[in-house]
Amino acid sequence: MSDFSCVITGGGDGEGPGGADALRASVESVLGQSLRGAEAVVVLASTAGPAVRTAARALADRAPGRVHLLHADPAVRTTGALRNAGLDAAAGRYVLVLASGERLQLHACRNLWQAGETSRADLIAGRWSRIADGGGKEREPSWQGELYARSRTLARFTDAPELVVRDALVTGFCLRREAARRHGLRYEEDLTHGEILFGPLAAAAVGRIALVRRLIVTGRAAPDRARDLAALVEAHRRVANTLLARGLSELREEREQAFARDQLVPLARSFPHLPAARRDRAAATAARALTGSFPDGLPGLPPLERVAVRLLARGDAEGVLAAAYAVSRPATVCAPLTTDADGRVGWGGDAAGPVADITELGHQYRRFGEMRLMNRLTRCAGADRGRLLLEGRLVLPGHSGPGPGTPLTATLEFRARGGARAVAFPAEAVRHDGTGITWRARADVARRLRPVGVRDTAWDARLIVEADGVRSVSDLFAPQDQVAGAPRFAARPRLGRLAGDTWEPYITLKDHFALRLTARRGPARTTHRLVHYATRFRPARKAKLLVRSLRRRLDRYASRGFKVPAYNTWLTRLPVRRGSVVFESHMGTCYGDSPRALYEEIRRQGLKLRATWSYDPSPAGFPDDARLVRRWSWRYLWALARAEYWVDNQGFPQQLRKPRHTTYLQTWHGSAYKRMGFDERRVRLQSTPQRERLQQAVDRFDHFLVRSEHDVDTLARAYRLPEERLLRTGYPRNDALVAERERAETRGRLPRPPLAAALGLDDHRKTVLYAPTFRGGPGKQRRTRLLLDVREFAERFGDTHTLLVRAHYLESARLPICPPGTVVDVSRHHDVQELLALSDVLVTDYSSIMFDFALLDRPVVLFAPDLEAYAAERGSYFDLRDHAPGPVTATQEELFETLAELKRTDTRYADRRREFNRRFGPYDRGDAARRTVAAVFAPGSSRAARHIIDHDLEAGR
Repeated sequence: MSDFSCVITGGGDGEGPGGADALRASVESVLGQSLRGAEAVVVLASTAGPAVRTAARALADRAPGRVHLLHADPAVRTTGALRNAGLDAAAGRYVLVLASGERLQLHACRNLWQAGETSRADLIAGRWSRIADGGGKEREPSWQGELYARSRTLARFTDAPELVVRDALVTGFCLRREAARRHGLRYEEDLTHGEILFGPLAAAAVGRIALVRRLIVTGRAAPDRARDLAALVEAHRRVANTLLARGLSELREEREQAFARDQLVPLARSFPHLPAARRDRAAATAARALTGSFPDGLPGLPPLERVAVRLLARGDAEGVLAAAYAVSRPATVCAPLTTDADGRVGWGGDAAGPVADITELGHQYRRFGEMRLMNRLTRCAGADRGRLLLEGRLVLPGHSGPGPGTPLTATLEFRARGGARAVAFPAEAVRHDGTGITWRARADVARRLRPVGVRDTAWDARLIVEADGVRSVSDLFAPQDQVAGAPRFAARPRLGRLAGDTWEPYITLKDHFALRLTARRGPARTTHRLVHYATRFRPARKAKLLVRSLRRRLDRYASRGFKVPAYNTWLTRLPVRRGSVVFESHMGTCYGDSPRALYEEIRRQGLKLRATWSYDPSPAGFPDDARLVRRWSWRYLWALARAEYWVDNQGFPQQLRKPRHTTYLQTWHGSAYKRMGFDERRVRLQSTPQRERLQQAVDRFDHFLVRSEHDVDTLARAYRLPEERLLRTGYPRNDALVAERERAETRGRLPRPPLAAALGLDDHRKTVLYAPTFRGGPGKQRRTRLLLDVREFAERFGDTHTLLVRAHYLESARLPICPPGTVVDVSRHHDVQELLALSDVLVTDYSSIMFDFALLDRPVVLFAPDLEAYAAERGSYFDLRDHAPGPVTATQEELFETLAELKRTDTRYADRRREFNRRFGPYDRGDAARRTVAAVFAPGSSRAARHIIDHDLEAGR
């Protein structure tokens, strides 16, 4: 008995593409297994073609002991029946089924066998990938990442619901042969996609299941959803009914959502790439197959995906086409909007009502001219005198836009891609039809469109509609078959007709109409062939390689790998420029924090210091009169090498040595709740050289600002800073907060700072600042998902509150469209202290911003739904619930209840907030900038620094 039997079928009904080559690839992947006890059981249908039979016979002759050829009875025609015959003939301890064309990874059988023998499981499953597009690229389903994050053993399949909620067991798994026969596991022979049902049936029947995090199978063919939709729906329904029969109604509902997301939404997305006849057939099939499906309306799907599925179920091919465009561009209005008495916004509307509720997209908050509108190209043809005739329809949202009697003008514009050149043609007919604007334009592209002929060979079309002085600009959307058979037009490039002679209409990959310059006639085609040859024959290839080599060498001179040794070896030997200071805040991303406060204090005192600011990536927001250098540029390195002072709050690049003549003032960026430096688990797990580099970077600090003895016990100890380097001045950035608190206590909160008006904040609304902590690790800026549902906040508190959202400077977050004045993204504002000064309430989690905001003696609410997990993973210096300056909420509903009752709840935390300030900010007295400048930059600064250390150390004790 072999260890593994791999059943492979060929020639059955519903068999995938590939024929003999696909069969050969599957069998050879079995023969190439590192587990030598793997055999292939090849089952051929009587209808298999000659090439398939020849390939199978050759494989069996090549490895007679490992390839067993089985010719099925003529009555056995379906793939399911062939697979059942293979299961009956299999002799291995474990049995695995492969579709023709699927390939096993080198160690697939060994990994499955070892997991089965170790766990004693009856079903062992691993990851698989499928061909994602026509180019042959393979991709794993996104949901596999979590399912197979680690190898594990399950007592029953409900411990990993994704096994049956998704089509996880269509391939890439094996069964213990004895268990398969004991439970009578068979493929449904009347089901085209029987593998969809077989896997869940097997998982439900067997006991123990082992999951292997290794990739097992590649080369699975993506289903042709437009052709096989009815079969896919039938297989899905049988799985759903199986779950329902077992009393797993919740899993059945999850399965419905997953099927819509994995099969129906991709089908809808494919509509722009299908011919019109196939779109109509697919929609009609969907209407028949999906009758009675999804009675709950699929609430778990995003609104536009829900629209696409519902339109499929109605059989509305044109509607699905518009929805496919909208799913790829959620900010675009692709159908008229309807609004009910409760203000809910729906997609379209007819006798049956709107297709779906899309209120959360926020289209209702934008006006005509601000929103993107779908402009559907309906006709592309030739007109008189060799002109291009285009007709289309622009969708109007319904709540905004020109009325039926409003004068309209429209202009068709062709713009060179990647350039500024544009040619406009006035539309000859523009008409309001109730829910949209129909238009028609003729363009004499042969005469007026004059490209150079190089780099401007593609021209994108767009329509500009103007009504009552408001302009709406839209691209022309069209399915890929819209221009099939469209006429071509003569072209007259400025370089002559040898550069190209024909304008050809086409649809871009983004489904937009455009023109491209092509060579259709003899002279132009000959020229293109000569250019192609001249740029690709051997001397040209050598010249290209030489140019590429030179470019790489020049790029090397601009790389950090070259700059770091050049700086450390040569630039640090340059003489100091007395009085020069390099300022940097948050690695150059902003003009703010304590470096800004010190810079402005130096200017206020009139000290003769030459200041330079670093920026990355943009200088926007920095003072116009400041000297600016881009971080990591040669000018930046030159400034650092010659500076007498370095000032920053995060850390200049670790690789750069500090010159002997330079004094490094590290202002730092906040007191610590989470563990930092050498206290972090991540750092403790690093290699010795990595930890040594961190220590060398910290050893560059000559002065380190602290605002409490808590900072001394945490930050100074975590970074191994000696006592003589600590300056107990407080943070200069917090001087503004101390002054704001004193102003509010003596003169009241109004008028607010000028920033409030710039952000559009209403004096009669409370301002809530939401500023979560950084949750990533070292690396580039990344997009994060906010734990707070800002749309729900806007619905609950939009009439009385404005939410300012401040993502961490190393992260970014995309906010939904909300009613005007309810949610404002302030993540790109340079100085967070200005935002704190105008905020009434702070909502945060573990960010050090709470230590600063507490100085204002205003309410702080902590929203920490993952407090225990975060504290366990990152570590903390104190128990947040015991010492927080405000209530700690674990759910969004708790947070909203706290905000609703803030006046009442805040009185309980007033004393606790003051105690929080006394513990974590005693040195923030409002004069930190002045004292720091005196200690570091003023004449006799070394004595002043010594005095501050001694005096405040004594005061702290």
